Amino acid sequence: MDFADYEAEGLLHQHRQGQLIVALHGAVTCRAESGVWIVPPDCGFWVPGGVPHSNQVTSNARLTYLFVEPGAAMLPAECCTLSVSPMLREMILRVAELSESDARDAHVDRLVRVMLDELALMPREGLELPISDHPKIALIAAALLADPSDRRTLGQWAEHVAVSERSLKRLMVQQTGLSFGRWRRQLHLVIALRELAGGATVQQVAGDLGYESTTAFIVMFRKALGTTPSRYFADRLLSAERA
Repeated sequence: MDFADYEAEGLLHQHRQGQLIVALHGAVTCRAESGVWIVPPDCGFWVPGGVPHSNQVTSNARLTYLFVEPGAAMLPAECCTLSVSPMLREMILRVAELSESDARDAHVDRLVRVMLDELALMPREGLELPISDHPKIALIAAALLADPSDRRTLGQWAEHVAVSERSLKRLMVQQTGLSFGRWRRQLHLVIALRELAGGATVQQVAGDLGYESTTAFIVMFRKALGTTPSRYFADRLLSAERA
């Protein structure tokens, strides 16, 4: 499916089956339960059956959906972003091309079994932004998602939501598992991956996120993912071409 087909995906919805959303091109940002996940190219977002979620795609997005019957594979019981190997990607695309009559073929049955076994082995990617439904944390999260360049300190946010800085510091860790500084860096990473996959330049993203320089943004990105933005996406493009 291409970007134009995704209008309904922006609304909160759920499926009886588990769903893997695979990004072939561009990226998708998924909201579910108490978090936001980014799905860059060569990754997939796993949503267990019955979990309400919504998807926001970049304008250049091309995605594939894989629906999995409950109990058909040993997949996570919670939402997560999974790495998708070139082999698994091609298997999913092969299955997506099958007709209803093909699905009853013994060869196809074996292919699907191997595909699900491979999917269960895929490592998780740390591309989640935990978001709490606590009113004060939710208020801060909404403000920073709307304007990620906002550089207010923890003390300034504490004043904004009418609590002490010490209380907000403790509350942030309790509700998200991260300190405020780490949580904001994770938010920047999620937004950066989405925008870069959508075609924005590193300079544009660094400016939109409020970094003083492009170099400062690249340092943050490298610390989080172990490589630079350009190398991160170049490696994924090379994997897709080899596949």
